[in-house]
Amino acid sequence: MRFFLPLLLTCLTRLASAAEVNVAVAANFMAPMQQIAAAFETETGHTAVLSFGSTGKLYAQIRNGAPFGMLLAADSQTPAQLVTDGLAQPGTAFTYAIGRLVLWSADSGRVDNRGAVLRTGPSQQRVAIADPRLAPYGKAAMQTLEALGLRAKFEPRLVMGESVAQTFQFISSGNAPFGFVALSQVYTDGRITQGSAWIVPERLHEPLRQDAVVLLSAKSNPAALALAKFLRGPTARRIIRAHGYGI
Repeated sequence: MRFFLPLLLTCLTRLASAAEVNVAVAANFMAPMQQIAAAFETETGHTAVLSFGSTGKLYAQIRNGAPFGMLLAADSQTPAQLVTDGLAQPGTAFTYAIGRLVLWSADSGRVDNRGAVLRTGPSQQRVAIADPRLAPYGKAAMQTLEALGLRAKFEPRLVMGESVAQTFQFISSGNAPFGFVALSQVYTDGRITQGSAWIVPERLHEPLRQDAVVLLSAKSNPAALALAKFLRGPTARRIIRAHGYGI
């Protein structure tokens, strides 16, 4: 009993101080963020309620009053713009991950490890990308095709998803033979988990620096402030690295 009572009091205190924050998360970060949110709740008692989408769509929702307390974008420009817009708390933006782009196919034998399939495949083959107007990974995909001198070849045959999550669905369902997605969608613990892939050299596109920011509506929300801290801590960083991101 003497050990049980202090434990009970600790649990009750933790429950009383627990808070909740609605978090808008770029689609590429879905898998790691789901793990991070679970660990965050276990370690802090706070809850992160997650909504996923393209960075551009999430930005538009925030501008239109969506009740988010924090944004995890797939770029650094959008959080900075929210600060400029007066919708995010100045001084709270930070880089939580460095993303990697990958050319991926659900077919284990289709994509070689140098991306030569882009040049040697059938002339009418299609490639899936996320909408570059909405998704930084789509923008990076277009930059890659441009750098390789292949934009004109593929532009008429692009299969375009609203987000990188939808782009992944197009490829995995066979609607496109291959396409550009986030490495984190097909990579865990040091290996490609399904299909075949070419990890795009970072020199072929602008860096995929992914920033987070606390929105003005949550400047006093303890869960939002705790999550911003947790994302920079060892538990979150371990999960982020395991999904192929840089820190």
